[in-house]
Amino acid sequence: MSDTSIERWGWASLVVNILLGLLNLIISAASGSLAVAAEMIHNLVDLVASVAVLAGLKISGRRSRAFPYGLYKVENVISIAMAGLIFLTGYEIVHQALFAVGHVKAVNPWMLVGVILSAILPLIFSHFELKAGERSNSPSLTAEALEYRTHVLSSGVVFAALLGQFFGLNFDRWAALFVAFFILKTGWELLRDGMRVLLDASIDSATLSQVREIIQNDPSVVQVKTLKGRNSGRYRFLEAEVGLRVKDLEKAHATGQRLEQTIKAQVPHVERASIQCEPMIPSRVLCAFPLAAADGQLSEHFGKAPFVALITLRLADRIVEKREVTVNPYCQEEKAKGIKMAEWLVSRKIDRIFLRESLQGKGPEYVFASAGVEIKTSEFDTLDLTLDKELRGLP
Repeated sequence: MSDTSIERWGWASLVVNILLGLLNLIISAASGSLAVAAEMIHNLVDLVASVAVLAGLKISGRRSRAFPYGLYKVENVISIAMAGLIFLTGYEIVHQALFAVGHVKAVNPWMLVGVILSAILPLIFSHFELKAGERSNSPSLTAEALEYRTHVLSSGVVFAALLGQFFGLNFDRWAALFVAFFILKTGWELLRDGMRVLLDASIDSATLSQVREIIQNDPSVVQVKTLKGRNSGRYRFLEAEVGLRVKDLEKAHATGQRLEQTIKAQVPHVERASIQCEPMIPSRVLCAFPLAAADGQLSEHFGKAPFVALITLRLADRIVEKREVTVNPYCQEEKAKGIKMAEWLVSRKIDRIFLRESLQGKGPEYVFASAGVEIKTSEFDTLDLTLDKELRGLP
């Protein structure tokens, strides 16, 4: 959602609060009800809050030399202020329900209808504003929408007060206590979330897990060393240190840029993703050997190899740590079987591949090169001889 669309919700909120204030002003003047008068004051407080939200939405997107990272947290400051207004609303509800009933001079059915309208209007508006706040990840819009929900509850208490007076009953004392509990709960949640952002608490674990998975799925990545994230207003900022099998610094830089773009494309509301990539010195290498037969005969044709041996070598003592022979799922493909096989092996995070044929100028060569996979040509036609030479040549 664009900044312009978000600001439109701020303007719409101003209109809604003006309408609510005028409606309660008319009912208060006609009935003499202190409860309705308190609700009108509540509307005025909301009107001031709407102006603050609109100003915050305009200010939060600005940058300057003094604030090079933007003023996004202005929205969180506003959400904390909104939490304070919600606490005040809870107090108003309890106070008006307990003390304002006896001051009502006259109650007419049209007043009850007016109070119902003053509850329906913010209920409908809050439903759509909350959806807009969630889509845009705007804390101030979300806070304002939740505050409108408390408006519905306070109007309900006013309605109970007027209705009870109309029938000569007084039963809103317990209703006020019941409503106040939910008011305080909503205010606490807004205050807690706003303070977490202002104190640079980490973003939610689900988002971090999603980002970690995106990084780890990149074929060049060996390890995600660190991953941190924080919220600032409706935006997210991410930092990661990543170990790569790519040794060339230019390729490492390209990998970092690719990861940043992928994260921004797949994770909503990310303003900045800073990926620091470093080549890693491996303690183990995963080697792939395309086989013509499961008994260890190396294939003369890469893409047509029906089997692939995947062998993990431990560099410290030059031993085979793990050995696996698996079926090549693409050997029967009619087109691009070599490229598909190369992409599959890259997804298995192989470090080296041993071949009997040259891949120079072919599609698989580019797939392996971009992932940092080392291509070696074997002079032997069997897996055991090729592997023995590799073990003897390890540093």
